[in-house]
Amino acid sequence: MTEKTDVIVIGGGYAGVMAANRLTQRDDVCVRLINPRPAFVERIRLHQLVGGSNDALVDYQSILAGGVELVVDTVTQIDAPGRRVILASGGDLTYDYLIYAVGSGSGEPTVSRAAENAYPISTLEQARRLQPVVDAAPASAALMVVGAGPTGLETASELAEQGRKVTLVCGQMLGPYLHPRARRSVARRLAKLGVTVLEGDGTTVTGVTADAVRLADGRELHSDVTIWTAGFSAPDLATRSGLSTDSLGRLLTDETLTSVDNVRIIAAGDAGAPSNLPVRMSCQSAMQLGPQAAETVLSRIASKEPARFDVGFFGECISLGRRAGVVQYAKRDDTPTSVFHLGNRSMAMLKEGVCKSTIWQLRQEARRPGRLDLWFKDRQRRKVVNAKAAPVDSGRPA
Repeated sequence: MTEKTDVIVIGGGYAGVMAANRLTQRDDVCVRLINPRPAFVERIRLHQLVGGSNDALVDYQSILAGGVELVVDTVTQIDAPGRRVILASGGDLTYDYLIYAVGSGSGEPTVSRAAENAYPISTLEQARRLQPVVDAAPASAALMVVGAGPTGLETASELAEQGRKVTLVCGQMLGPYLHPRARRSVARRLAKLGVTVLEGDGTTVTGVTADAVRLADGRELHSDVTIWTAGFSAPDLATRSGLSTDSLGRLLTDETLTSVDNVRIIAAGDAGAPSNLPVRMSCQSAMQLGPQAAETVLSRIASKEPARFDVGFFGECISLGRRAGVVQYAKRDDTPTSVFHLGNRSMAMLKEGVCKSTIWQLRQEARRPGRLDLWFKDRQRRKVVNAKAAPVDSGRPA
């Protein structure tokens, strides 16, 4: 009888599902996916949940391979020496290999009283908490969106398109990833939607009360509902478990996505920091890192040397309400170029197509694991790593 290899995947987001599905290429691998929710959350649609146009949920049965066991629970600690995870329900599970795909969340607001008075929307629970608040607010209510990255732009546009009075507080720059030409075009679109944009020196938020936002330049702006979209952070599970992490709590790995502390722990998605030079936290990178983490595990099972990861980017696609959007193209190393497209219905349809395509890819990987390869490759990363990355591997226990 063939001995089974037990693999646990912590986190059922884009990276975790892709990794779990890819692992089912081998019949002798037992895959358990541990996730705190019984349904898959389309995080890239959470702003739509707030706006009421989508519930941002997908049935796991439609995107998970039949060989993957879904365990609805939360991992509270990883016992790396004992090769087991401790569950919030009180039990534990053992593993031969562990894929760490716990994702990311909003950056913890450090400004005065923001934690009590602002509404983050990086998780399903946060978005659901905010939705009824927005619904209950009168049409004339002042909605303040803090943070002008993709989530901030999409949230502000979604609400403004519904006729809401929205102010977008950038804290320096509107759309910092965007090329200046694309940024100017997005600013014009926001103005057309009626969004008030505050950017430049002095627009950093320094305090949030129940009905106002204070800025660094001393202004205090009335806000009936303050929505916080600024920053990213990683869960502290790796740190609490005694594993090496970067300053944001992401698991430190080598270029095969393997923990610098333990050869049996592999990171995927937003929660990993390969060579201490992590790629952008995004769905785009998670969809690529998930399968590559699984391939590292499969290589080790087969006693082969794992390949280095080579995630590349095409750019960024941002919805600006249900009727417009922008595509910012980039070099494979994620450097934005001067090429972009901003338009009305066609760009909105393209962004919707991107959202649907991620679910299509998850389903394809479930049905035919290992046969889907639509990735962009960054051929220059190895040179960057060799030139800039400090050594992080001091030897790994098995």
